[in-house]
Amino acid sequence: MSLVNLTINGRAVSVENETTILDAAKKLNIKIPTLCHLHMDEINMHNKCASCRVCMVDTKRGLVPACATNVREGMEVQTNTARALNARKTVVELLLSDHPQDCLVCEKNRNCELQNIAQDLGVRDIKYKGVKTNLGIDNSSKSIVKNHDKCILCRRCETMCTEIQKVGVLSGVNRGFETMVSTFFNEDMSETNCSFCGQCVAVCPTGALTEVNNIDLVWNELNNNEKVVVVQVAPAVRVALGEEFGLNPGEVTTGKIVSALRLLGFKYVFDTNFAADITIIEEASEFIHRLKENKNLPILTSCCPAWINYLEHHYPDLLNLASSCKSPQNIFGAVAKNYFSKKINLTPDDITVVSVMPCIAKKYEVAREELGNDGVSDVDISITTRELAKMIKQAGIDFLSLEDGTFDSPMGESTGAADIFGATGGVLEAALRTSYEWVTGNNLDCVNFESVRGFDGIKEANINIDGTIVNVCAASSLGNAKQIMDEVKSGNSKYQIIEIMACPGGCVAGGGQPYHCGDYNKIKSRAQGLYGIDAGKEIRKSHENPSVNKLYDEFFGEPYSNLAHKYLHTHYFDKSDFFKNSEELAEVTD
Repeated sequence: MSLVNLTINGRAVSVENETTILDAAKKLNIKIPTLCHLHMDEINMHNKCASCRVCMVDTKRGLVPACATNVREGMEVQTNTARALNARKTVVELLLSDHPQDCLVCEKNRNCELQNIAQDLGVRDIKYKGVKTNLGIDNSSKSIVKNHDKCILCRRCETMCTEIQKVGVLSGVNRGFETMVSTFFNEDMSETNCSFCGQCVAVCPTGALTEVNNIDLVWNELNNNEKVVVVQVAPAVRVALGEEFGLNPGEVTTGKIVSALRLLGFKYVFDTNFAADITIIEEASEFIHRLKENKNLPILTSCCPAWINYLEHHYPDLLNLASSCKSPQNIFGAVAKNYFSKKINLTPDDITVVSVMPCIAKKYEVAREELGNDGVSDVDISITTRELAKMIKQAGIDFLSLEDGTFDSPMGESTGAADIFGATGGVLEAALRTSYEWVTGNNLDCVNFESVRGFDGIKEANINIDGTIVNVCAASSLGNAKQIMDEVKSGNSKYQIIEIMACPGGCVAGGGQPYHCGDYNKIKSRAQGLYGIDAGKEIRKSHENPSVNKLYDEFFGEPYSNLAHKYLHTHYFDKSDFFKNSEELAEVTD
């Protein structure tokens, strides 16, 4: 491919044809501010909407948006002329003129890209006065809060929802001063087919989209003397929380997290990984059962609540393929309230289960009525990685100076297989480790299934299990899930096991993780952190977890037993009615 030669601020650079000025500048480490731009090579996302105009640069042909203008041979670009800087500053001042001035109490304070750019450009006054937008707040869902008044119409959320996730809930509507990014007919988020994956929240540059804040609920429970409050920590949290305290992405802070949670007042600190090992035992049992009967294949993993919600809305006729296993979050809650409670002479009602998750959809999952027993929910409150960081800071805990603590027993012991749940392909790999040994009766010496690792949106492998070739697939992002499920629906799928994670890259890129702003090097580092934990553990197969095996001996009996089904399995629902009605209404409107 021929290269294009140009200069930026007098410095020569050669780049491939159709490269934008913005990307060419990055090769020279020249920073050009952006708000609307999303550039994520790992998920093939290169939007060029140029809606914010914050990235204006100077050329001989005048000012152009760097994110949407391709380079040309001999082009001369200046990024810091008075004309370019004044254009950027004017754009930001206009955005601020119609933006709430509540930065100190905003959920995105110190994480707001608009705030940072205004600071960098030296904006110290709201130059343009006038009427402000008053379009209201949608807090109808359990996961996402949408504040229209803080939206700057960058359209990042729409790009993520429509082009990457293929859900299509968010879109630009109306014109002029009434323009907004909203749902179909401005319905509440809870009344749409939103999966609550939280990827819109992950890319929103301002406080227009945030997670539902459950921090006060947790503090209230911790101060409730009538409750024993236990907490579980998901695998992806331990390789991301440190970023909130200045550590590099992927640095493992498990021990410090345990110590911090104890200082916050949790009576017992447990590991969601314990439940992840249980998930594999139940899911592997279910898969082997289906494989022998050659029925309800391919089996679809069910650990991701956003994926399950998407399945219920878009593919209700394939719900029989989804594993009936609850997610590790809810398996943990069921075991804590119905097994551990007896160990400490309490009833399920005496225990409050809090989960720390990388995921916003987990908040929605907690509220699902079927995820509990005898009227008692499996999990009571879910908070994100970001919310835990805020609680630690609220309590004045010096996180970096903490000594490493250890999880409590018996629900704190886990295998390496559980740790990799946080990366795309991890659940599948963990299931293969156990399924292989259970079917063949042979020891699996090499437990690494490299073919299902990595950041490709769709990964596949052929595994020989005792003479039977099992075709497996791992997909991340709902857009890739749609591609796979369309094949399944048409009868053209060759797979027997399919793992799907709603977030590109898996839970390490969850909507509740520290903001990555499209930098997937951070996501890769988090995933590598998890694989490092796995590699360093003595036990790396879920069915070899001694505490889990003791749980089965004392309580559940056999895997996939009637009692296991009562507490560890669930059912799903056809949620396509609203989606169908929306399509019919759209046709009538057209």
